[in-house]
Amino acid sequence: MFATSNLADELHALKSDVSRLLNTTGDGIFDASRSRAESLADQIKAALNELGQTLAEQEDHVDHLISDRPVTTLASAFALGVVVGFMLRRY
Repeated sequence: MFATSNLADELHALKSDVSRLLNTTGDGIFDASRSRAESLADQIKAALNELGQTLAEQEDHVDHLISDRPVTTLASAFALGVVVGFMLRRY
């Protein structure tokens, strides 16, 4: 009825085709994922560099505000501490 040698040959050919397709697809997916991850990493690095520059500029601005008005800064920090203390006490 069935020729076992022909069936075995067909199964072997099918197995090799499936393994070749799986390897090709896996490599393609891996390469696409890697390129997307690298692109995202570059975008994150650029955003962090820009954030660092902005924070450095704002740090200088805040430093000048604090040194120009030390009493006002101290009173503001105290008031903020009191408000936060009341808020935390309620919970």
